[in-house]
Amino acid sequence: MVKPVILGEASLSLVDLKEEVERIRQRDKEPGFRVVKTEEFLNQFAKLDKAKAEELKKRIAEIGIARLKPEHVNKILDLMPATADDVKLIFQGSVITITNENAKKIADIVKEYAVSKKEIKEDAESK
Repeated sequence: MVKPVILGEASLSLVDLKEEVERIRQRDKEPGFRVVKTEEFLNQFAKLDKAKAEELKKRIAEIGIARLKPEHVNKILDLMPATADDVKLIFQGSVITITNENAKKIADIVKEYAVSKKEIKEDAESK
């Protein structure tokens, strides 16, 4: 049996994972079951493209929240919280305390990048 060696750990957002799955799909002639299922999940839930995701990451970093880690930013990208309360829920289990003002700023920034529900519905109907 093959024993994999872990070279490193990195936090990935759904957008980053979608890019990795596309690389695997190009590399392998016939993707495995897990790749296909992961791709289906990502197509359903990862609505941002790479450029918008990177821009959103930069804008969130510009707020200047102390001790904000890439894992937290990726969770914001994955969940796309619409309100300040939703942002606070994301950070509820972590050691970071977010002020109401910062939570509101994050929610406002995310709203600018959020895909409208109408576009999501049209995308689902086309499949």
